[in-house]
Parts: sequence; C-alpha cells; structure tokens
Amino acid sequence: MGNKYIDYTALTIAIIGAVNWGLIGLFRFDLVAFIFGDMSWLSRIVYALVGLSGLYLITFYMNNDRVESM
Repeated sequence: MGNKYIDYTALTIAIIGAVNWGLIGLFRFDLVAFIFGDMSWLSRIVYALVGLSGLYLITFYMNNDRVESM
C-alpha cells in the first residue's frame, strides 16, 4: 500500500460506486447507465473499475492490522 496515487484513485472510484448504489437503492436511478448507456461497453468498464477498486481496498484491512500490532 505504498502508492498513494493508486490508493486515492481506488478510494475515489469506490466512492463513486457507493453513490451510484445509493441512488439505485433510494430512487431506482442508475447514474452510470444514465450517463454511459444501459450496459454499454463504457458503463461495463465503469462497473468493472468499481469492483476492482473495492477488491483493492480490502487490502486496507490487512495493512491496518499490521500497523496496529506494531
């Protein structure tokens, strides 16, 4: 977790995904589909990036445990 640029980029993408899921849950409005089209190749890339960012952010838990135990 040494590269802060990747960390902040992943966190920003995950936040965008969280806002999109909040809009879907509250208003049944999919912002990504509205902007890029319903399951177009561009919207699928956005969804994939959100998923990959979420998986990458799981490593924050592993890094956090290591820092606290020192």
